[in-house]
Amino acid sequence: MEKNRNYYLAIVLSVLIVFVWQFFYMGPKMDAQQKIEQAQQAELAKQQKANKDKPVVVDASGQPVPGAEGTNIAVIDRQQALQQADRVVIDTPALSGSINLTGARFDDLQLKKYRETIDKDSPIITLLNPGNTKDGYFVELGFTGGNQDVAVPGMATKWTVDGNNKLTPETPVTLTHTDPSGVTFTREIKVDQDYMFTVTDTVKNGTAADLPLTPYGRIVRYTIPAVAAGYVLHEGYVGVLDGVLQETTFAKDSEPVKHPGIKDGWFGITDKYWAAAIVPSKGVTFDTDFSHLTKGQPLFQADYRELTGGLKAGETKSYTTHVFAGAKEVPVVDRYQDEYQITDFYKLIDWGWFKVITRPMFKLMDWLYKYFGNFGLAILGTTVIVKLLFFPIANRQYASMAKMKTLQPKMEELKTKFGDDKMGLQTAMMQLYKEEKVNPLAGCWPVLLQIPVFFALYKVIYITIEMRHAPFYGWIQDLSAPDPTTIFNLFGLIPWTPPHALMLGVWPIIMGITMFVQMRMNPTPPDPTQAMIFTWMPLVFTFMLAAFPAGLVIYWAWNNTLSVIQQGIIMKRNGAKIELFDNLKGLFRRKPSSA
Repeated sequence: MEKNRNYYLAIVLSVLIVFVWQFFYMGPKMDAQQKIEQAQQAELAKQQKANKDKPVVVDASGQPVPGAEGTNIAVIDRQQALQQADRVVIDTPALSGSINLTGARFDDLQLKKYRETIDKDSPIITLLNPGNTKDGYFVELGFTGGNQDVAVPGMATKWTVDGNNKLTPETPVTLTHTDPSGVTFTREIKVDQDYMFTVTDTVKNGTAADLPLTPYGRIVRYTIPAVAAGYVLHEGYVGVLDGVLQETTFAKDSEPVKHPGIKDGWFGITDKYWAAAIVPSKGVTFDTDFSHLTKGQPLFQADYRELTGGLKAGETKSYTTHVFAGAKEVPVVDRYQDEYQITDFYKLIDWGWFKVITRPMFKLMDWLYKYFGNFGLAILGTTVIVKLLFFPIANRQYASMAKMKTLQPKMEELKTKFGDDKMGLQTAMMQLYKEEKVNPLAGCWPVLLQIPVFFALYKVIYITIEMRHAPFYGWIQDLSAPDPTTIFNLFGLIPWTPPHALMLGVWPIIMGITMFVQMRMNPTPPDPTQAMIFTWMPLVFTFMLAAFPAGLVIYWAWNNTLSVIQQGIIMKRNGAKIELFDNLKGLFRRKPSSA
């Protein structure tokens, strides 16, 4: 019985940890992040009003410079912003949008395969926005350097389209910019079927003098995610620089984070499901920074500068940069890592501490999904496979439990014999275990091994975009979200939406019932306090897991069901009595009153 209590107490501990994350850290952090977002927008409006009469800092073409002291960027509607500049249309199976010819910015990008809600008529996800909108988010590649005679293309350069003006996987586009001094810049932009752009800049120095030239790139984002993902998932700056994963969260009061002299790597800005990243040319050395700029337009910026020596007179040089902008789909990200030889690009997805379990578990679930066509069934199939992997250990556990039950009469005799002599009783019991070849700690190993599996599954369901809006059957239309039903409005029959604390859906109730049955497979603890804890534990877990992703609750309920069947079969084989029916009867049996 002691090891059985350890079994459930270990499970309680593991779920309580996740519960604490969900309610006492993630929940408040999400609320705090939403308040920060609102305050950020209010501060933006306040600064724009305060800067109304200040001089506007502009570049050589007269365009305002975001982040510069005194900048006054008039925030306008997204559609108005798109109409203000000449553009090249982007049209692929996964993306729609356009490239701003002023600065050749990627500042208009929508993801065709994803919508804001599970409603099929809801708007598709907008990832990138122009810099003069309140949700500005864009990627820009350019050059710094030049001299008094040569102005290199930067954020305000107006590029010219050479030929085709529609970017598709089959038709790249070519942009050109020629300086009057004789320096020609040619930019070829390609895009694949998914989310990777390949930008090749060819610079021809037609002058008689050497040209200082530094390629740069930056990702600019004005706002942080409206709903923060919490501690379990990283959001903000991410990159693998010289083989080391670097992560910096969104923080308004943080100092710039600098990474100088990088010889290999990539960097970007990520949130839960989407990301924008820049992969500099192979073989170049670069500096990269992540900063929060507060002067003028508040913004977060991840940028890099290549440490190159420029061009000699008459020299022509090419630079190839990859830009990722889209959904963090696991197969796509993995393919890019191999196809473009991007070091550890898979770390764009936050697999967490248990990635040695999390990634294989996702691979298994994804394989089962391709077979079943439903991620809910894939979760059930994964549970079965995990149970099979743990079967030898669980078999020894339940066999040991069965033997322990057959030893109960002998153990009671020892308790009577030794009375208050705890040391003598412990020694005698250990001798009994040795003679009967019973391991009282056998029940602990399955729990210790299953805790990482539980957290890994939680991570997979929570972070992978494949789970986003993935339906099961019936009312479960999003396995990554909690069960939307609740018993407190009779599962939708009463037109009333209860508060969040009372959202107790069908699947959490099923999970609670299966947990109750599993616990009743064993004798009721003789200690009244322990008996009360074990009686109320399923109810407590039911409310706790009600706020967790439905996919995780379905896994837990199915795992409990399989455990009940497995335990019943093994105990029957070992000749141990199954206590389930006696325990259920005991719940309704009237207890005798004390004299």
